[in-house]
Amino acid sequence: MKVKAFSLVLGWLLLSASVVSAQKITVSGKVIDSETKEPLPFASLGIIGKPIGVIANEQGEFDFHIPVDYRNDFLSVSMLGYQPHEVPVWSVTTDQPVVIELQAAAVLLKEVVISDSLKAGEIVRLALAKIEDNYPMKPFQLDGFYRDVKKMGGTYISLLEAAVKIYDENYQAPRNKFKLRERVALKEVRRSLGYSSRFTSFFDKDNLLEDLLLNNNIRYRQFPDEDIFFKQLKREGISTYQGHTVFVISLKKDYFLRIYIDRETYGIVRLEYENDHQEKLEKMRGLESRFVKIKRTIDFKLFEGKLYLNYLSVTSQVNWYEHKTGKLKFETELFRQLLVNHVYPNPPERIGLWQKMRNYGLQYQDQPYNKEFWDHYNVIKESPLDKKIIEDLGKEIPLEKQFKDN
Repeated sequence: MKVKAFSLVLGWLLLSASVVSAQKITVSGKVIDSETKEPLPFASLGIIGKPIGVIANEQGEFDFHIPVDYRNDFLSVSMLGYQPHEVPVWSVTTDQPVVIELQAAAVLLKEVVISDSLKAGEIVRLALAKIEDNYPMKPFQLDGFYRDVKKMGGTYISLLEAAVKIYDENYQAPRNKFKLRERVALKEVRRSLGYSSRFTSFFDKDNLLEDLLLNNNIRYRQFPDEDIFFKQLKREGISTYQGHTVFVISLKKDYFLRIYIDRETYGIVRLEYENDHQEKLEKMRGLESRFVKIKRTIDFKLFEGKLYLNYLSVTSQVNWYEHKTGKLKFETELFRQLLVNHVYPNPPERIGLWQKMRNYGLQYQDQPYNKEFWDHYNVIKESPLDKKIIEDLGKEIPLEKQFKDN
């Protein structure tokens, strides 16, 4: 195992590492490109051979709360198109701020193999056929951090964050591709007062977390069956992800789709999707809504030989128009993301029906605000965008006080 040095940057105003309560070490830092020094958004961090992890924010910044028992293990940092970076945890438990530099991967094909002659559609067919080989086929549980943010007319109006447990039997193909199979239990919830606003009625009224999970196209086999879909796919080339070389397959037509597939196992490690096809949705209060755009990212990580969900995000935009005149009244945007920060293969018990999250909106599920819990829970670190959200939501009452009172 090759260990590469960290770049320590003195004077950078981030706490590096400190021991916190609950016997955890907090490592804070930033992930950047070693040549350009540009931040690497949503880089993945984990402990080799352990089931915990976190991802960096849009500026490459992160806080990673690590059990003290793991201080002699190796911290691994990975990013699509970059060589993975590994270093002992103990080596970064200092008072110095830490910047992690990743080197872009130069992929050299050592030999021509049969798979290199496969067409894009054939590679994707193989990947779909091998889902049960590459993903968990025994019960498992995930701990995750969920966030949803609602924006109307350019202003953020509500924020909800939750710590959740997700239980699933396996990645077997479901009979119904649009019916949730996972069971979800809430551990902690915090939300802004904006969730009680009359404007939230202009957004989806379902359980937004359950709906987000249904966007896992791999888990629910949400791919076209028609031959024309596979014939339209194109090979973009070869990239690197988490130390493995991957096929990059894409489709650019009425929508944009890019799939990253491991060259050795044919496991789908990442999927990106965008669609800006407009569609009429509903009428309400003399207004008519139209779907405008959706953007989806699904990311997986390898643990004990199986691919588990690592990160899932969906951004959807819906505009509202006057029904009679067709004049645009306002725009809405809903952003949802789920970070999986702990994987439990073969958990001792499943989430019982009495523990299961109720299937209506998370904002109505009563949970007191537990500040101590959130101070030491692995979340996606605040970014400048988050600060804009906090500024919008806290114009009248500070957001921390909203968490306590709501």
